[in-house]
Amino acid sequence: MNNKEMEENLVFTPCFDENGLIPCITTCFKSGEVLMFAFMNKDALQKTLQSGEAHYWSRSRKRLWHKGESSGYTQRVIEMRTDCDQDCIWIRVEVNAPDNDLSKGAACHTGRKTCFYRQIAAGVNNLSDASMRFSDDSKPLFDPDAVYNKNN
Repeated sequence: MNNKEMEENLVFTPCFDENGLIPCITTCFKSGEVLMFAFMNKDALQKTLQSGEAHYWSRSRKRLWHKGESSGYTQRVIEMRTDCDQDCIWIRVEVNAPDNDLSKGAACHTGRKTCFYRQIAAGVNNLSDASMRFSDDSKPLFDPDAVYNKNN
């Protein structure tokens, strides 16, 4: 299939990389805020489509991962899209808090609403000189040690 055919057809043919993965950008359906970035393999994409809840491939755990399986902060998929050459997925989700308080919906294992809670300063001459600061909305919404029962 040439590029024009790929860009204009309505056949879903996701292009996985050499490791069998496809990047997935996850945003909040209501606010549009980027919540997280992860990868999906074929099984994760299939389970997401079947269940209506986000599943990913965890590269660190080397296994399929149902988002919220430990914390209870699941992601209900409202809309799923792919880009023009079908090598990236974008899902728009509603984060379901375990206590049904959607204002506490967190996507990050650190307890924060988004995994993107640090800002990188621009205007530096060398990458090694770049600094970061916590964004204004970086306060955790829950204690990850309590949620994940960490005893360390």
